[in-house]
Amino acid sequence: MKAVMIILDQAHYDQIVDNLSKLNIRGFTAWKEVYGKGSSDGIPHYGSHAWPSVNNSILTVVEDDKVPLLLNYLKELDDEAANLGLRAFVWNIEEGM
Repeated sequence: MKAVMIILDQAHYDQIVDNLSKLNIRGFTAWKEVYGKGSSDGIPHYGSHAWPSVNNSILTVVEDDKVPLLLNYLKELDDEAANLGLRAFVWNIEEGM
């Protein structure tokens, strides 16, 4: 099993959640209004007057074989609107209950 943390512009939220279902990924946890700035060239997402956009975050735990499908989908979405910012990070899950 792998944990996939997706950091996304709020504009992507509904589309990504819909596609999780299409990829047979049922369970996830989401946080809304996550603030930050990309490490290299991303614009700030602070929810302020100067930087009004905000991020969301989604954490899902999936079977190993679904990770490439999810990452490919996210890469394609990011390529369509790279200025919005979209990142995904994968961790090994050792044990769960």
